[in-house]
Amino acid sequence: MELEVISEDGSSYDRAKEVRDFDETKAGVKGLVDSGAVKIPRFFIHPLESLKNPTSSGANCFQVPVIDLEGFEGGRRRKEILDGILAASETWGFFQVINHGVPVCIMDGILEGVQRFHEQPKDEKMKWYSRDYKQPVRYFCNGDLLVNKGAANWRDTIAFDFHDSQLDPQLFPPICREAVSEYIDHMIKLRKTLSELLSETLGLRSDYLASIGCMETESLVCHYYPGCPEPELTLGATKHSDPSFLTILLQDNIGGLQVLHQSNWVDVPFLPGAFVINIGDFIQLITNDKFKSVEHRVLAGQIPRVSVACFFYPSTANKHEPYAPIRELLTESNPPIYRGTHISEYMAYFRAKGLDGNSTLPHFKLQQANDTA
Repeated sequence: MELEVISEDGSSYDRAKEVRDFDETKAGVKGLVDSGAVKIPRFFIHPLESLKNPTSSGANCFQVPVIDLEGFEGGRRRKEILDGILAASETWGFFQVINHGVPVCIMDGILEGVQRFHEQPKDEKMKWYSRDYKQPVRYFCNGDLLVNKGAANWRDTIAFDFHDSQLDPQLFPPICREAVSEYIDHMIKLRKTLSELLSETLGLRSDYLASIGCMETESLVCHYYPGCPEPELTLGATKHSDPSFLTILLQDNIGGLQVLHQSNWVDVPFLPGAFVINIGDFIQLITNDKFKSVEHRVLAGQIPRVSVACFFYPSTANKHEPYAPIRELLTESNPPIYRGTHISEYMAYFRAKGLDGNSTLPHFKLQQANDTA
């Protein structure tokens, strides 16, 4: 039996049917815009409390840390970089990196390739439309559209799932094949650098995170946020934290990304040539809350926006291996907060829950940790 939903104006409608009808167009949010829609569908309208910006006047004083990686190979600069990453990971969960070694032409190339894909005719994009997570390349609108009972997000996505850094480029849409192929190679190199730096920041040997295979699989998720006719009613992405170990994000110059810091939504500004790095849920889990996986969101806007997120997950061999708080970080006064959890279990819960504005991590806390929380 389908449930009728009462909308803000008091009228009722069959939300499930509207969502299903929209999904069956396989045209995404861009299809709505192309059709000339001047009103957004009801299931894209977010509750007022989700849209509000509780930013205080003091929020303007906050600035997401920027870390210059030049000279990270050794010496005094490496110590400065490690100190910067430690402070950012403990307090912000977000930082931007510059002088990371990825050429600007590669960064521009992937943004242009993603935009080309999303702005091509609907008939071309439909070939890639799928909600099957087993499909290594898939185009969709809202991964949780059919399970989340809350408001949908104003964005379309094409995702590429690499297993142990491998995925045949012949599976990529020709319109962005070269850009994706070149970009993922650079993400793998940057991942190695960040893995070593994060390991040392935790006081562990530089190859520690690599040795536990926690970031060997990449999911390249390429978002397109079409210009919205009523941006004040919806969001590009609901408040959430990332279920990955680590995320490397490239955003264009439009803006809209915000991170929750000290109860304030703080803008993550576009910085030419920079990547946004954010700590994922699984690093917070294995560091026993030392590093923070912080909630963030994307505002809707009137101008199209493109972003490319590279999420890092465990190797195929470790897909069902439990990850627990690192023993070397535990003490009598710092006992484990989380139970051993494998990424398949975590992702199953994350997907079933959808982007509902609530953190996934508490579900995996040990009972005694929940009792003292």
